Amino acid sequence: MPVLEQLKAEVEGHPIVLFMKGTPQFPMCGFSSRTIQALKAAGATDLHTINVLEEPEVRANLPRYSNWPTFPQLFINGELIGGCDITMELYESGELARMIAETQKA
Repeated sequence: MPVLEQLKAEVEGHPIVLFMKGTPQFPMCGFSSRTIQALKAAGATDLHTINVLEEPEVRANLPRYSNWPTFPQLFINGELIGGCDITMELYESGELARMIAETQKA
């Protein structure tokens, strides 16, 4: 499967997808670590993560797919939410918890 189709399948196949450096247990950058912490604190239990350090094709092509240059990249219900800064702003405003709760109702 071509990598762009694979990315689309990942994003559309899970309610919450985080493309990150490392894993939730062992994030490999501070931005990925803060994003995971915010997601967990906001109540994300059904979180699908992809370690872009282990997937060079994903790492190379995701910015083209999403039109977003950096990692991590958070998708909720198939829609790009953004990176660490946007995720933190949504968490601090309470919006992230609302968005996550919506995915768990579906």
